[in-house]
Amino acid sequence: MATQTRTTTRIRGEATVEPASSTPKWAALAWALLIINTLGSTGAKTVIPLPRSVSQLVTMGSLMTAFVIALALNKHLRIRPSAYLLLLTLLLLSSILASADLKEGAGALFRCFRLTVFLSTLWLLTRWWDGGFGLVRSHIRTYGIVLASVAVGLVVSPGNAMPEEYGGRLSGAIWPLTPPQIGQYAAVISGLTLLLWFGRRTTWRSALIIVVPALALLLLTHTRTATLGLLAGLLVAFLSMALTSARARKVFAWTAGIGGVGGLVLAGALQAWFLRGQSADNFSSLTGRAKVWDALLEAPRTTSEYIFGVGLTDKSYDGLPIDNSWLAIYHEQGFVGIALVAGFLLTLVVVAVLRPPSLARACAIFLITYCISASYTEAGLGDASPYLLHLALAASLLVRGVPQSDEEAFIPAKGASVRGAAA
Repeated sequence: MATQTRTTTRIRGEATVEPASSTPKWAALAWALLIINTLGSTGAKTVIPLPRSVSQLVTMGSLMTAFVIALALNKHLRIRPSAYLLLLTLLLLSSILASADLKEGAGALFRCFRLTVFLSTLWLLTRWWDGGFGLVRSHIRTYGIVLASVAVGLVVSPGNAMPEEYGGRLSGAIWPLTPPQIGQYAAVISGLTLLLWFGRRTTWRSALIIVVPALALLLLTHTRTATLGLLAGLLVAFLSMALTSARARKVFAWTAGIGGVGGLVLAGALQAWFLRGQSADNFSSLTGRAKVWDALLEAPRTTSEYIFGVGLTDKSYDGLPIDNSWLAIYHEQGFVGIALVAGFLLTLVVVAVLRPPSLARACAIFLITYCISASYTEAGLGDASPYLLHLALAASLLVRGVPQSDEEAFIPAKGASVRGAAA
């Protein structure tokens, strides 16, 4: 196991002691390439027409390159044990078994191959899962670049960036991204950056540069799932720190007070933003999702399909998106898949609860809470997706690193030295 040392980062005259991340730049690059692979290849009309075959070549090329880099870095195949990845590997084996009869065509086996390479790369990168923030910064940086491309597309071609087919919601005009994707990326990097600022791992100026534009893009997407996931994730993360951090209690109290007053003043505008001009019937059916869910649940299935599912698909049923992780897993991987996904989520929750309070644990709790809350109206927990990457990042943060005491993990004393903190 690689040893860790502590480094001191000074922000506004205060010394923040944290484990020095042992993540090499090439490992961070491999992580960034995994993110590119999960961007997808379908979405709105782009400024420069991008054939789907080209975008698929980019995403799959990124995945294969990430695997090669990870293998070159970890040629001796030194990996950390991970219950999360172990359960995901069992889910992969179940998916291969369900996809082998080709009921969903050759595409099912191709998706299994993609998931195999995806998980193999994550296993190779576990060598650098050290509880540090190296991969967190790579996560924020990569998604920040993706969101920057969205902002450029909005400036260059507002018509393509906010098309009528999405109801005027912000989409990707440079790379084909849907409004829910953009909302998810914006919510995740905003939450992580706010937590890093709270833990004094970044300055308030750096936080503003990331958070303000990201939240502006989130608002333009009108993505309710991402917004609620962001709020729920931050709420649970701060509550996890409230018992041991006076600063967390103060921030939580101020946020609750200002949020409550702002909610009352802007109630009408918030309601209009939330409804997105939808009728009561459309809103109650979750933009038509409920009808697809009912049809999927009522469809006849064989015993084998109940247990193992029909194999990996494009997360649609009868040509319509399922948009629910649990129903997508039920359809593709059956009750076995549901049990395995519930198992790795429960494992992450239990490990997070048992870890001593720290900024790393708070970031992990934010990511876990976000993914669980988003699973109701978004698919992705059963296949290679950003959600599995968010959870992998959470798992990396929950690895036992250099121990930190309760309050020291959040608010180091002014003028503290590395030697004093280590004592």
